[in-house]
Amino acid sequence: MAGKYAKETTPKQVQDKLEQGEQLYMLDVREDEEWQSGHIAGANHIPLGQLSQRMAELDAGRELIVICRSGNRSGLACELLEASGYNVVNMTGGMMEWAGPVAY
Repeated sequence: MAGKYAKETTPKQVQDKLEQGEQLYMLDVREDEEWQSGHIAGANHIPLGQLSQRMAELDAGRELIVICRSGNRSGLACELLEASGYNVVNMTGGMMEWAGPVAY
């Protein structure tokens, strides 16, 4: 797994929390085409390649669940964000393992 970061969650755990009405703060770091092919409703979108320039758009005071296709790019994003003081959780397995509804 790419990156060294403190916390992980699974797509099923994220889906369960959303179904229970929890308001999650999520960031999808996939490329634009991947985002447009389906994403978790309510997630923010900043492609990984733009993250270091756009980090200020994120709320450093909230736990942030980071999402990608498989969990590797989100792991790199978690490492970058955590080093800058963000409280991050990597969604391992990414959208490949997401069984919940998707938005377009």
